[in-house]
Amino acid sequence: MVTAAASALLVAAVAPGASAKPKPGGPAETKAKTTEVQILALNDFHGQLRPPDSTSSGGRIGTTPAGGAEYLAQYVRSLEETNPNSLFVSAGDVIGATPLVSAIFHDEPTIEAMNLMGLDYNGVGNHEFDEGPEELTRMQEGGCHPVEGCFGGDGFEGADFEFLAANVTYKDSGETIFPPFAIHEFPGVDVAVVGMTLEGTPNIVTAAATENLEFQDEADSVNALVPVLKKAGIETIVVLMHEGGSAGASLNETTVNSCANPTGAAVDVIKRFNPEIDLVVTGHTNWALNCPNLAGTGIMVTGAASVGRVVTDVDLTISRATKEVVSASINNVIVERTEFAPAADITELINHYGEIAAPIENRVIGTASAALSRTNNAYGESSLGDIIADAQLWATSGPGWSHGAPAVVSFMNSGGIRAAIDAGPITYGEAFSVQPFANVLVTMDMTGTQIDDLLEQQFSGGNGVLQIPASLTYDRSESAPTGSKVSNVRINGVLLDPATTYRVTVNNFLADGGDGYSVLRQGTNRFVGEIDSDAFSRYVEFLGTVDPGPQNRITSIP
Repeated sequence: MVTAAASALLVAAVAPGASAKPKPGGPAETKAKTTEVQILALNDFHGQLRPPDSTSSGGRIGTTPAGGAEYLAQYVRSLEETNPNSLFVSAGDVIGATPLVSAIFHDEPTIEAMNLMGLDYNGVGNHEFDEGPEELTRMQEGGCHPVEGCFGGDGFEGADFEFLAANVTYKDSGETIFPPFAIHEFPGVDVAVVGMTLEGTPNIVTAAATENLEFQDEADSVNALVPVLKKAGIETIVVLMHEGGSAGASLNETTVNSCANPTGAAVDVIKRFNPEIDLVVTGHTNWALNCPNLAGTGIMVTGAASVGRVVTDVDLTISRATKEVVSASINNVIVERTEFAPAADITELINHYGEIAAPIENRVIGTASAALSRTNNAYGESSLGDIIADAQLWATSGPGWSHGAPAVVSFMNSGGIRAAIDAGPITYGEAFSVQPFANVLVTMDMTGTQIDDLLEQQFSGGNGVLQIPASLTYDRSESAPTGSKVSNVRINGVLLDPATTYRVTVNNFLADGGDGYSVLRQGTNRFVGEIDSDAFSRYVEFLGTVDPGPQNRITSIP
């Protein structure tokens, strides 16, 4: 809901002169009956300055290697040349869960890269809150880090683009933490850009980061803005919403522009939107979507996958008389690495920070006695998955643990393991690349029944087999009916007791029901701990020499 204090801010925001940028154009444009506006959009960039690894699905669209800030910049610049009336926007998670070359500098390099690309607006996502609202405010306003100072000997000027968050308010004042929307002027028409943050953010970031904030319902919040905007004469409304769903098909060169069977939270929210809203740019679940009319709502909905692999090109024809969109087209453009040469200014930026990060990135923290693979065996276990699960259990039960009862079991989602480790020295940079999302470890109470339900969910809606530590073993049967595929579940050699409560550790993504593991939402008495990659790095240092995981914790039976 929009509070009274926020409403006052809205009135001020639509006052004359509030637009951030001047109207382009000349005498010929003043006689036109329509204005052609181009919206270029992305989401979930996650500081992927360097091209993502094309050997994994996260670095490709289908079989096409895609992404990398140097190439994204060239695509955006090329598309902007086709229309002077262009906006470049993001639906959240520009920063957070970033690779080391950005994360080690508290994501200042990513903000600077987006400044160079000319990003106009970012609807704040959940990962932007990873370091709390004060640090996020610093990302907007600039200034050196309060603890670590200025990186590279120079200052940090903050984002040239505007953060927007209509549904996030301070508990004490009711004021939105950033402007809820911006009015962008084009020749003859104005366009409202509204920022909408994932309502469930407090469930998937550390408690301290959101303890003084309220995250309100997305649909209620945007619907409350519509009459305010219309009263100000705004008829074209774009929402940057950090919420998504599933498109129901594997991502490839064809499905990147599909609207086949979209489901999930974003669909449910948008169905409740005021139909006066024209376009919703979504994010959070890394889906690619091109829906000219989502579920009969009359609202255009897009998604651009993640990490800069796609940029969405939305072309709107807007009537200067009615201020309404009269025609539109949408195209998700794959950011290939062969179409353009890398953008020299972005390359220079990456190299600058890469040189500073090198001593930490290249620091050796252990040795792999053999390659640590993330490829699953026939039963779903991977060598590296075993080690990560062991690390997460060790971090929440081993030396130095002082936060209540220790965990006795842990679970790791296979999809969160983003890189393998070669035999030989293990650098901090390599370890960081394995788990680059800055997820935090959540330790919670679950009953034996809930743990059994979780294991069964792997075969009835879960996305991939969960990686487990040495403390847990079970049998699985391919021939057994769904719901009865798991048996002989043992924790530390003792049969699972349905009525007993156990301490369980997972990352915050899983804790919120990620990858379809909804039963994890039932976990209680939660403690939010350290970042998962930090736990893994500490475990590698603790071991010194890391042997491949045995992949013997799941046994197949008839």
